[in-house]
Amino acid sequence: MFRLINNVDYNTSVSAVSLAFHRNPIDGSRLRWLLLLTQLLLVPMVQAEPLSPADLKALLGRIREKRAAAPQVQADFQEEKSVHLLNKPIISTGKMWFQAPNKFRREAKGSSPSISVSDGQQLWIYYPKFKSAEHYSLGKRSPLDAGIAALTASLNLENVEGTYHIAGTKEVDGYQLQLTPRNPSMKRFLQTFSIRMNDDLQVVRTDMQQPNGDRFVTTYSNESRAAIPPSTFEFTPPPGTDVTTPLGR
Repeated sequence: MFRLINNVDYNTSVSAVSLAFHRNPIDGSRLRWLLLLTQLLLVPMVQAEPLSPADLKALLGRIREKRAAAPQVQADFQEEKSVHLLNKPIISTGKMWFQAPNKFRREAKGSSPSISVSDGQQLWIYYPKFKSAEHYSLGKRSPLDAGIAALTASLNLENVEGTYHIAGTKEVDGYQLQLTPRNPSMKRFLQTFSIRMNDDLQVVRTDMQQPNGDRFVTTYSNESRAAIPPSTFEFTPPPGTDVTTPLGR
């Protein structure tokens, strides 16, 4: 990451250059540039500091307290998917809505638009371009449930310690959490999941890596904690939609 320069080394180096300048005024112009370069190179840089177990516990407590006071969130997103079978990443933008503990809506725009809606018991994925929809039942401890839990992990950190091993660091402008799954079912879908938060504990970036090499990097902006209408998490396929149930009923 970054290296923290020791102040003693910094002062010693600058003093040495200054002394050389006074001893050899003939090379003053060159040494002035050298002094400036030394100062630029030795400016102390802040290093990401690992959080102790106590500090991590306190941070998670602050996050839960804030989200308990405002359990709904909506934000714009940009996602970059790096799929191991493709040469170029897939970039999409859109908006998401989430209500703790497990309701969400995600509308992706672009060349392959889609709408994903879950009320916590069922999941709909609608593809308006093809007028088709997929319907899934949740709560059966299936790989799909594990996948959704991973996708919403950054939005719902309630009891996250029971599902993930967690490490954290204090960054210059916020915090970063590194999650690795505990459960075998989750490990089949997720290798690591990192969450970047700003000082206001808003999620600004997530990085999900899967065992097969696929990677999903999502950045968030324009977060709002305003109330979300219940109908946001409901979905009825438009007339003429071809509905399938890939995992059965």
